[in-house]
Amino acid sequence: MYDLKHNYSLKNHNTFGLNVFTKFYLTAGMADDVLDFFNKEEIAKNDKRLIIGSGSNLLFISDFDGLVIQPEIKGIQLINEDIDFVEVEAGAGVEWDHFVAYCVEKGWGGVENLSLIPGTVGAAPVQNIGAYGVEVQSVIAEVKGLNLQNLEFKTFSWQECHFSYRTSIFKEQFKADFIVTSVVFRLSKNPVFTLHYGSLEADVENLGIVNLLNIRKAVMAIRKLKLPDPTEIGNAGSFFKNPIVSEGTAAKLKKEYSEIPLYPFEDGNVKVAAGWLIEKAGWKGKSVGHCAVHDRQALVLVNKGGATGREIFELSQMIVNDVLNRFNVRLEREVQIIES
Repeated sequence: MYDLKHNYSLKNHNTFGLNVFTKFYLTAGMADDVLDFFNKEEIAKNDKRLIIGSGSNLLFISDFDGLVIQPEIKGIQLINEDIDFVEVEAGAGVEWDHFVAYCVEKGWGGVENLSLIPGTVGAAPVQNIGAYGVEVQSVIAEVKGLNLQNLEFKTFSWQECHFSYRTSIFKEQFKADFIVTSVVFRLSKNPVFTLHYGSLEADVENLGIVNLLNIRKAVMAIRKLKLPDPTEIGNAGSFFKNPIVSEGTAAKLKKEYSEIPLYPFEDGNVKVAAGWLIEKAGWKGKSVGHCAVHDRQALVLVNKGGATGREIFELSQMIVNDVLNRFNVRLEREVQIIES
């Protein structure tokens, strides 16, 4: 069954807690229900649509005059196994951290560094979520869903997903045209741990033995210390991507700011810590109207209560402009900006 609502508030479906409305709101518990809707309902022909998970990476700056689709497909099942690996299929509507906890409990490695990231399994490949030196693309085997261009189910192999830093084919070419219904993950029974990012290795060792559970515990503790809980104060986690710059630009920054965090990236480029740039520019903890930059993590913008999406967007633009003027580095928003 699917459920279609009209003039529906999205306040509980975006982690900034913005009371915006959508003209139509669709939920579906099975992949076939999604297809059934698009075959039956006239509104399905409207090409203004938005596919969401838990709304943890969205900023609405107005009401949405179209169709919001939220797949609620549940279930986690083991579909293949050998001596070294397992392949696990999870429904798009499964809460991401529930999936991580399930895998860690089973002893399957690969997603433990991605603990406590808000959102759903279906949104993970779209954004190519990442944290603490790991991107979800490293464990994805296939992405399954409904192609809205021809109303046919399709399975994308890893190669076909065109993963890159915080993006994929689903966020670019197939934006609003492909509904992820499930994801197949290839996880290791004998994982090689990734601990080189920040203080993670030391934090894990402080918990005792280095294993999946302690990595998860350490990641969760770090995130809880640095990142505000969206149920307590509206936010979307990291608002900006870490900018990618040339080696030459990185060398100039390093010469002027010896303490700047830099990380090697693809094709000889360098990733710069966006949070450092924002904090160095003096924005950490700064309030503007009803919104602010979080006082413990400069990457996070928060709704202090009563902020509009437009206010939060304007704060982000002030930060983008200031960082560009100070460092000649342009910040790019990780959060998706939604307007009618």
